[in-house]
Amino acid sequence: MSKREHWDAVYSRKAPDSVSWFQEHAASSLNLIESLNLDKHKPIIDIGAGVSTLVDDLILNGYLDLTVLDISVTALEIAKRRNGLNSNRVKWQAADVTKVKLPKHQFEVWHDRAVFHFLTKLDERKAYIRNMLYSVKPFGHILIATFADDGPTECSNLPVIRYSANSLQAELGENFLLKLHFIENHRTPFGTSQKFAFCHFIKII
Repeated sequence: MSKREHWDAVYSRKAPDSVSWFQEHAASSLNLIESLNLDKHKPIIDIGAGVSTLVDDLILNGYLDLTVLDISVTALEIAKRRNGLNSNRVKWQAADVTKVKLPKHQFEVWHDRAVFHFLTKLDERKAYIRNMLYSVKPFGHILIATFADDGPTECSNLPVIRYSANSLQAELGENFLLKLHFIENHRTPFGTSQKFAFCHFIKII
């Protein structure tokens, strides 16, 4: 089964609020973006958004240049339907972030909650980082959340790589400067908890 088939099957079988990563509101992500005090016209991309409501709240908060990328067509269709007419204000892109061709120096903010930790192969991680370097503007913002180093070892029956802020910095390399990091204890719909490491990097080239 391909990655797209896997995630399409997940989103076809399960209601949006019955997956472990569900958040009614992506508060930590939204707060990080709001803390940047950006002009609302600055381009933001949400990588591996799935059916996250972050895009809904960004629209409501007045952000005007939003791109949502996910490998699952099913997930994107669910998010589009949920946003109704507001979905026309978003660029929706069904693609694998390790393979997609993104515009050069397009984005002011690259947001990723829980994609990077699924990249267990070195060549996938290198491709992801290349795309990030290419498509984020110089001195743009990278907001990444992965499972923390004492978080889950798998998700949706797939293995993950867990990170601390330091190990994620080492993985991304010297072109990214760690500005802020914190741990979030995410409460799942099943009453369990998952530790996420949130990191804010600046692209310094």
